[in-house]
Amino acid sequence: MPISAEEIETLIRARFPEAQIVVEGDDGAHFAAQVIDESFRGMNRVQQQRAVYAALKGKMDGAEGELHALALTTRAP
Repeated sequence: MPISAEEIETLIRARFPEAQIVVEGDDGAHFAAQVIDESFRGMNRVQQQRAVYAALKGKMDGAEGELHALALTTRAP
């Protein structure tokens, strides 16, 4: 079942309610997201991206995941 950019944003926003979030893509499987949040301050990029992937609650897990690819850009403001 395809996932939408809005669904991805909703999942990320639940974990990062104050973040600036932009999700692009419309094929149901391949997306790009930019997440800017104060909670990333002091984290390296791997830590930031792991936090965002955790917010996706398994949507990228395995071959049957709803979300096939997410190009992710994260940073603190």
